[in-house]
Amino acid sequence: MRAVVQRVSHASVTVEGEVVGEITRPGLMALVGVTHTDTEDEARRIARKLWTLRVLEDEKSCSDVQAPLLVVSQFTLYGDARKGRRPTWQAAAPGPVAEPLVDAVVKELRDQGAEVATGVFGAQMSVGLTNEGPFTVIVEV
Repeated sequence: MRAVVQRVSHASVTVEGEVVGEITRPGLMALVGVTHTDTEDEARRIARKLWTLRVLEDEKSCSDVQAPLLVVSQFTLYGDARKGRRPTWQAAAPGPVAEPLVDAVVKELRDQGAEVATGVFGAQMSVGLTNEGPFTVIVEV
């Protein structure tokens, strides 16, 4: 499981003109990708990592300051563009495998006490954010 994590001052996800997920104060935006071999164990591990990752101001984590997270599924994180001009998506898990695992990430975060907003799995989403720093890191488990 892989996540691209950005430190943000605010972020939102819009589907068909409607905001479906939003955080309005400093926190993390996490684009989460799932591959074929991922399990609920990886989902729990990456959720705990996101919740405790010390990347906010003064090296604090979301858990330290109760910062919100916006979690958006993104199968393209497992795209491979090393050959040719068109990426392949073979390493990305199909929807029936990926969706419950992204849901498990969100559930684990909420079980840990996190405020979590989300996108809509499989939807055409517009993501808007202000990246503070800028700060972006890739997290893999």
